[in-house]
Amino acid sequence: GKYLLSMVNFALLELNIILSPIRLTNKFRFSNMVLKIINEDFSVCKVADYKGINLSSPYIFIGSTDEEKSLVCPIQLVPDNTVERDDGWKAFRIEGTLDFSLIGILAAISKVLADGGIGIFAISTFNTDYILTKSQNFERAIGLLQSAGYSII
Repeated sequence: GKYLLSMVNFALLELNIILSPIRLTNKFRFSNMVLKIINEDFSVCKVADYKGINLSSPYIFIGSTDEEKSLVCPIQLVPDNTVERDDGWKAFRIEGTLDFSLIGILAAISKVLADGGIGIFAISTFNTDYILTKSQNFERAIGLLQSAGYSII
């Protein structure tokens, strides 16, 4: 009995230690972060290959694995060789260049949105993170983030 109770208390303490930086990060450390709205409508696609995609166009995100080739791009740039697509995404990015040592930035933003019942599609680049939500949730997402202390431009 006592041993099991001690193990449960230890596990809860350990979980609290792991989760505490996310709570503190959102409230104190990242609340002055600037998020920039990207004025595009996006599509998330599965493509046969990357032929016909102008990689120099702004906001082209590709991902290739042993199972699929993915593309996120403005709707007007969706290529003909698209196998599947999901239209109706809006995006914002975290302004500035994020240092790789920063922890919890995306977790803090996704927690605000998850608590509001809004799902995200996140894309990380070398410099920053882009967060997409379905268009019908975008204005509410921006409002929730503003209420949480994020600046929106």
